Amino acid sequence: MGNSLQDQLLKAGLVDAQQTKQVRASKRKHNKQVGGKRQSDAEGRRRAQQAAAEKAQRDSELNRQHREEARRKAEVNELRQLIHAHRIPRGDGDIAYSFLDGSSIKRIYVTAEQQRKLAQGNLAIVRQDTGFELVLPEIAERILARDKCLVVLLNKSGDNDSEDDDYADHKIPDDLMW
Repeated sequence: MGNSLQDQLLKAGLVDAQQTKQVRASKRKHNKQVGGKRQSDAEGRRRAQQAAAEKAQRDSELNRQHREEARRKAEVNELRQLIHAHRIPRGDGDIAYSFLDGSSIKRIYVTAEQQRKLAQGNLAIVRQDTGFELVLPEIAERILARDKCLVVLLNKSGDNDSEDDDYADHKIPDDLMW
């Protein structure tokens, strides 16, 4: 009774050894193929669709980030070119003009005419890479609309002799240096 049906058929002479080997091989192949497909096809398809949807979502998020980064770099380059194209050369400035940059005091050297224009609001100071440049107030306003941290000094030109000014009667000397 310990013999398998295959062995019993072999002993009875109904099948030969070659046929039993073929049957065993085909069973092994069938078990390998069926063993890999233990999941139902519907569940496998669902998982594949879910994985594809997650991959598409990750890809779209990465693409959005790349587009945002490229847009930001293009905007920075535009501002850099705008400043470079409209900067006013300081020449051989020998007057130190001090201004606040955040919480620190910075200094650039300008001419007497540029110092007067800066004080009146006819020139502005903007940050360019690691230094500072002089530009017209109109250009500074355009830069300010795009990036507020690039404009360092923009005095508003206007009527300083207003009616509310307590010191309107006192004239500031021209040779006063700070």
